[in-house]
Amino acid sequence: MEGMASSEQGGPELPDGLIESLRKELDGQDAPFLKHIDRDLDLEWLPEEEDRLGLTRFQCDHNEIYRRKRLGVPPGPITIALNPILAGDKALFRHTLAHELLHAAGLLDHDGLHSEIVRRVAPAPKLRDSQVLMKLRGRVLEGLPEEQWICGKCGHTWERRRVTRPKRCPKCASRFES
Repeated sequence: MEGMASSEQGGPELPDGLIESLRKELDGQDAPFLKHIDRDLDLEWLPEEEDRLGLTRFQCDHNEIYRRKRLGVPPGPITIALNPILAGDKALFRHTLAHELLHAAGLLDHDGLHSEIVRRVAPAPKLRDSQVLMKLRGRVLEGLPEEQWICGKCGHTWERRRVTRPKRCPKCASRFES
């Protein structure tokens, strides 16, 4: 896939234009490590059994990272590790990498700004458009104890297809009571 081919060492590659898009979005924001990404960033694949889609790892601990952020000094080596399952989904790969790059740039918290920038730069694919997300959803549903929902009011039963509890019964439309 374009922009996702593995490098010579077999690791993931940055999609063209992703860093530049993030730089534009982060203009004027508190992202002190952004200027160091080109020099200090390394991309690698996570082990296949890993359940996270991605992670950002700094060489020093979180106290030192917040100190370096506050003082405006370089963060040191940064590693972004991505799940190899993302190689099969260009949009989800880009979305996950954008999310991790924001952490690498110094937006360490998962706040509204972080979410908004990722949404603008690399929106997440819809569930129906992503085989990877559908596969992950299936794994979650398999691990849940209930395989079907039963309405406490009318007794209607239906197969569980979502992780969250339904708000209403699809048959009688009453508030869902299990």
